[in-house]
Amino acid sequence: MNTDSSAAVQTVSLYQAHNKIYPRAVTGRFVNWRWALVWLTQIAFYGLPWLNWNDRQAVLFDLASRRFYIFGLVLYPQDFIYLTAMLLLAAYSLFLFTAVSGRLWCGYACPQTVYSEIFMWVERRLEGDRAARMKLDAAPWSAAKLMRKSGKQAAWVAIGLWTGFSFVGYFTPIVTLAGEAMTLSLSGWESFWVLFYGFATYGNAGYMREQVCKYMCPYARFQSAMFDKDTLIITYDSARGEPRGSRSKKADAASLGLGACVDCNLCVQVCPTGIDIRKGLQYECIGCAACIDVCDGVMDKMGYARGLVRYDTQNGLSQHLTRGELLRRVLRPRVLVYSSVLLLIAAGVATSLALRSPFKVDVVRDRATLARLVDDGYVENVYRLQIMNATESAQTYRVTADGLPGLVLATPVLHRLGPTEAGWVTLALRVPPDTAAHTTPGAHEVHFGIERVASDSDSARSLREKSTFVLPR
Repeated sequence: MNTDSSAAVQTVSLYQAHNKIYPRAVTGRFVNWRWALVWLTQIAFYGLPWLNWNDRQAVLFDLASRRFYIFGLVLYPQDFIYLTAMLLLAAYSLFLFTAVSGRLWCGYACPQTVYSEIFMWVERRLEGDRAARMKLDAAPWSAAKLMRKSGKQAAWVAIGLWTGFSFVGYFTPIVTLAGEAMTLSLSGWESFWVLFYGFATYGNAGYMREQVCKYMCPYARFQSAMFDKDTLIITYDSARGEPRGSRSKKADAASLGLGACVDCNLCVQVCPTGIDIRKGLQYECIGCAACIDVCDGVMDKMGYARGLVRYDTQNGLSQHLTRGELLRRVLRPRVLVYSSVLLLIAAGVATSLALRSPFKVDVVRDRATLARLVDDGYVENVYRLQIMNATESAQTYRVTADGLPGLVLATPVLHRLGPTEAGWVTLALRVPPDTAAHTTPGAHEVHFGIERVASDSDSARSLREKSTFVLPR
């Protein structure tokens, strides 16, 4: 045990200080692909709320009336199973794509990546590329710096608010929402979610950026469970690149004992998470391929073959596999299992949607009075039926009942509902005195038959729902 009171006390920090990353602009084929996905995803996200379908918003999750419209589909809370199926499809798709191609989702289509690309584009337009931004941040405050910083912040806030507004437009009809915003009459919850989602976009894409991917996103932590040595990743060919070193364009690398890497560090400067791909596979790598584009550009200038940094697999890199051999290794057990499960779920969802009934019925017994005697000695039970029309046209429904001898409906059997309307119907079932006298007291199973009456545009469909009829002692 050290008793020296003069011994130095060391403080060990459990948290790493954040050093701001200044990604450098890059051009190339993978950057073009990434921007194509930015345009595609944002046209879909911002445009879908404004798209009409059957004189209504094409995609609308109307929580107030508990109806969810997805193009031609009208779903009710009872259709929650489809949301579960969609989440399973998304999960297994992510597992499959990760096992085959690594983090392509992260690098090209993840909302964090997409909005970071948009915000960095604004930043470069107003503050310049990497060196200019670093110089601007280090410079003292001036009118020019204030103008550039203020312009960037204003553009970021505008993008964040428009994103929040579009998000809320999926839950409140966006035309109505726009009118409320113009007249400053948004409800409290609408204002909250516009500001919350806008602030999240502003903070995540404007400031946190790579920290979301490195510390907040769970996918970066468990992705290794889905990787194997035949998963496509971004790799550095160390056998070809080492030993690295700078040289002139005219120099003979072999005579200098150098590999193809000129140690320019551009691959580090363009990386949005600030890693050095030459150190091997790292969990921070989001697979955006910016390092591939910039390295290919350097190889072109030096007159070397492209592909020093490239998409490859660990087996492909170590065994020098051809493209055909790489493709043949795609169909391995892990991929086949993910594909089979994904196809089964997709087939099940498609079949269920195709066979889905155009209306739903819930039967609820009257809890206040289980059974009562009425005129002429009849025993009566009262029920409430909720009929939900899942089509966008008015429908008429006929109700019947069976299960006990002489069972009759004591209320009208025809009920009409408007498009996507849900309504409660109170029904009374009666059995004659003879049936009550010769049947054991207690609960007896009965069935309601609900038929959609055929019309010019819709064919007849029917459902059967089970309930109980109580005979008193």
